[in-house]
Amino acid sequence: MLFSTVTWAQLALVSGMTVFASIVGGLAGYGTGLLLPLVLVPIIGAEAVVPVITVSAILTNLGRVIAFRAKFEPRTALLVMITALPTCLLGAWGYTRLGGRGASLLIGAMLIGLVPLRRLLKRLQLTLSPPAVAAASIGYGLLVGGTSGTGIVLLSILMAAGLEATAVIATDAGISMGLGLAKIAIFQTFGALPLSSWLMAMLIGVLALPGAFIARWLSNRITARMHNGLLDAAVMLGGALMFAGALRAPHD
Repeated sequence: MLFSTVTWAQLALVSGMTVFASIVGGLAGYGTGLLLPLVLVPIIGAEAVVPVITVSAILTNLGRVIAFRAKFEPRTALLVMITALPTCLLGAWGYTRLGGRGASLLIGAMLIGLVPLRRLLKRLQLTLSPPAVAAASIGYGLLVGGTSGTGIVLLSILMAAGLEATAVIATDAGISMGLGLAKIAIFQTFGALPLSSWLMAMLIGVLALPGAFIARWLSNRITARMHNGLLDAAVMLGGALMFAGALRAPHD
């Protein structure tokens, strides 16, 4: 993907979705990685999506950490990062082995599957001890390493660990930044982050920065439930279309 092949209309679409997704993510703690693939895959290709979102998320999560820094829980963040890091690196390496069709199938399947998973985890209302948090983080690391939109899994782990409200969002952002830097190292090493992907990622990251502060302002005025239904429907539809398109596409 080169910027010379991207139209102004496509850039406007990416920009609009970035701002919207960053506000949704700031309110609910997840959603950015679920919404952005819906517009990015047709424009830059499935193979580039996870690396681009990973880089842009560094800035997005930095904004959330700054906005909600008083609620950050360093001990929980450190426990999750240490235990999730090895499998996160493995998942990121596995993603670099996929072709465009394989990446589309993986992202589409994850988008479809994460919506019922979110509802299931919310219904279970589990309580996790520190050893259980560490064990769950191992599985989360593999998911986050190889795809996008897995924030709901981390949120569920943090809530089950006893964190609440903005403490969940702040700690989630800090963990995501740490694991994101590790993923970037893998993607860069194995050639999944050319200059064009860095440029697109930086554009998204800069546009997303104000979203955390808008979300903080809105957080005292509306509830996350107001947009969850619409978000779930959009993600499920987009994931289904992406998955179906990958099945029809020729093998790499």
